[in-house]
Amino acid sequence: MSSNRPSPSTPSRTTPKRLLSRVGGKYPLVVIVGPTAVGKTDISIQLAEQLGGEIVSADSRLFYRGMDIGTAKPTSAERLRIPHHLIDVADPDESWSLAVFQRAAADAIGDIHRRGKIPFLVGGTGQYIHAVTHGWSPPTTQPNAPLRAVLEELAKSQGNDWLHQRLALLDPPAALAIDPRNLRRTVRALEVVLSTGLRFSDQRGQGASPYRLLTIGLIRPRPELYARVDTRIEAMFAAGLLNEVRNLLAKGYSPDLPTMSAIGYRECALVLQGMMSLEDAKMQMRRLTRIFVRRQANWFKAQDAEIHWFEAGEGIVGDIKKGICAFLEKKRVV
Repeated sequence: MSSNRPSPSTPSRTTPKRLLSRVGGKYPLVVIVGPTAVGKTDISIQLAEQLGGEIVSADSRLFYRGMDIGTAKPTSAERLRIPHHLIDVADPDESWSLAVFQRAAADAIGDIHRRGKIPFLVGGTGQYIHAVTHGWSPPTTQPNAPLRAVLEELAKSQGNDWLHQRLALLDPPAALAIDPRNLRRTVRALEVVLSTGLRFSDQRGQGASPYRLLTIGLIRPRPELYARVDTRIEAMFAAGLLNEVRNLLAKGYSPDLPTMSAIGYRECALVLQGMMSLEDAKMQMRRLTRIFVRRQANWFKAQDAEIHWFEAGEGIVGDIKKGICAFLEKKRVV
């Protein structure tokens, strides 16, 4: 890091209070979305540095301690440049539900506002972004432990994909929103559907946003994005992804944990168990990440009028900054 770089607390980087004033009773929130590997981390850090902001992570993979390389978590150096919130807040065997995240994100955003900074909500996990920005109220159905146990046993005997397909038959919108590898959320959705007789997706209340929103979408041509994914996967292994997974297993974290179903972790566990070759693991990671990119596109659509899209590349930070400044000054963003 350059020795002449001001620290995040330097007064000159504090946003003038007038730019954080409420409009219609709402404080501003800048949201940065886009597919994995598009460049959200680097661009959001640059913007936060230049505009006196702090970053609230809306990437569900970044919650967990010890899972750094495979999640492309911001590095220690990057987190020293700009304060990040909701990273490393749980152990891999803890469950951070959507409702828990929603409350924690609201607390973090409120704290950033009180200190005169701009909150940047950054991530590619669509349901976590929308839970914050659209005032979601997750279903309040109480847990049904016997039913949950049956569903988890079915997942063991028939496979996660089989269980996800059952959800797709009963509640297609919910299945579309849930990654088939996320067993915990698949089970919860089926639990709610079977307990109430109503679709999980219909029970998710939505109210007005509690914030004045500016949503920035980052995109790259799909071939370029896939090439960046491939490069990132190779870099993960070069940085020690296998050792990271080995350490997690050595600490007693089961490869069957929901957190260990994240792309890269299950494949590495299979490599370490002698059940998959390294090259097959990389190939599987490339395939699954491409599927994930396509699923993200279902949440953040090019035709969504609420999203201001920018193609990530040289000089784009300046253009986005102008749009954010216009938004903060209550001008129309173009």
